[in-house]
Amino acid sequence: MVRHTHADGMFTYYVSLDPKITPTKEYNILRHAATMYAISMYYQMYQDDNVPAALLRAGQYLRDECIEPLSEGSDMLAVWSRPEVTHSRRPLTAILGGAGLGLVALLSLEDVCPNTTSLSTLRALGRFIAYTQKPDGSFYTEYIPSKGGRDDSWSSLYYPGEATLGLVMLYEKDPCDVWLNVSSKALEFLAISRKSRLRVPPDHWALLATQRLLALKSVDLPVSRELLVNHGIQICEAILKRQVQNPMRSNYDGAFTSNGRTTPTATSLEGLLAALDFLPEDYPLRSRIEDAARRGIAFLVRTQIKEGDFAGAFPGAVGHRRLMSRLFNRRASWVRIDYVQHALSAMIQYDHFIYKQNVGTDS
Repeated sequence: MVRHTHADGMFTYYVSLDPKITPTKEYNILRHAATMYAISMYYQMYQDDNVPAALLRAGQYLRDECIEPLSEGSDMLAVWSRPEVTHSRRPLTAILGGAGLGLVALLSLEDVCPNTTSLSTLRALGRFIAYTQKPDGSFYTEYIPSKGGRDDSWSSLYYPGEATLGLVMLYEKDPCDVWLNVSSKALEFLAISRKSRLRVPPDHWALLATQRLLALKSVDLPVSRELLVNHGIQICEAILKRQVQNPMRSNYDGAFTSNGRTTPTATSLEGLLAALDFLPEDYPLRSRIEDAARRGIAFLVRTQIKEGDFAGAFPGAVGHRRLMSRLFNRRASWVRIDYVQHALSAMIQYDHFIYKQNVGTDS
């Protein structure tokens, strides 16, 4: 990932393992930000001297090219998805998840290169997220100037968790009640709205945000910790039911989709491993998560490209499948930054979990 960080701070977004397939020109700024988060996690663990310069370039691109006020004179900043960058036909849009992951990225950069981003910039991004929250704790998904501003004509599973994680990280740096209240209310809404459901989505970003919020041990949270833990258990149970356990298809064993896609497996592992930090020590679910994580990581290790120009990367899926669609089989030949980012994040979390087990400490 460091090797594929360009001089302008952008990442190589797509590459194809099949020379006959030409990668698209799209660029997703949310995935750019999440990639910064993963690379920062890697640096925190391994102190690779090649990382800071690459992260600084990526951060400068994010700040200079993507972050601007909502309007002239506004005290709110947003992360904008520009058609000339995304190469889509959608209008200029500020996305909730962009602001959330923008905070995650820039605050992660602060851990590696302190004082890179001003607190005023971080606060302005936080104000945008607070502005998009509805009274019940849910959010407007987008801000589209050409449609008059806040828009909730469609929803995203992941944006609330991304926004919440960003705000909790902002609260850690800037302990303002606004950030705590908005993030708590967001997770409370998700927990209450899913409480009676038999099936809940595999919302790994909500698990990551819950882990971070519940880690604020000395803080009097404006939400029930028990409610959030139970919500986390619901999500974990939903994720565990998806894992492949089929001795007849050993190359798929440990994956969290029946078609061998790598990224759903990585994101599932991110969520499960985050939950281990807040589940009670004697809770039976822990041993099931630990076993699922071991098998899931083994699946990812098997899928990783080991040599050549793309060594270290992850394709979108395991191999080609004769009965699958042409699009699926193309995905098996693609490498995209989020495939690598999520796998890296999951592997680092697992490495950290094993380290804590071995040393018997929470450090």
